[in-house]
Amino acid sequence: MQTVNDLLALAPSVDQLGRIISDVAAPAFLLGAVAAFISVLISRINRVIDRSQFIHGIPEDDVRRSFLKADLPRLRLRAKILNRSLLWAVVAAILTALIIIVAFVSALLHMAHEYGVAMLFMAALLTFCASLVDLAREARISLHDNDLRV
Repeated sequence: MQTVNDLLALAPSVDQLGRIISDVAAPAFLLGAVAAFISVLISRINRVIDRSQFIHGIPEDDVRRSFLKADLPRLRLRAKILNRSLLWAVVAAILTALIIIVAFVSALLHMAHEYGVAMLFMAALLTFCASLVDLAREARISLHDNDLRV
């Protein structure tokens, strides 16, 4: 059975914890940014869904607004792109959270974490970039003449 002194020897020092906390500051900010970005994506997805439901609710005999039904394929495409963007953003958030977890676990186990954290950080940034690219694609097709007529 381990004694208290043995357990204290395994625990990271205050200096080690301070270094780890400073190392995970950037990922923590990235995690906050990704969380806010996910909120924006969900808001955009909800707008597309609301617009689709509105168009589906237009009666067939409403001649004044029937032209809007032609917009449904574009809305489906926007929803698909936003959904993929959301997936990439969630993967980026998970990878960023893993960075923080790996940093602290490696400190507890007295293991070097720099290479693993660097790889996770690059993967998180790549998936976040993929999400941003999809958002840019969706934003490009989002404004249409039909949106300005009603």
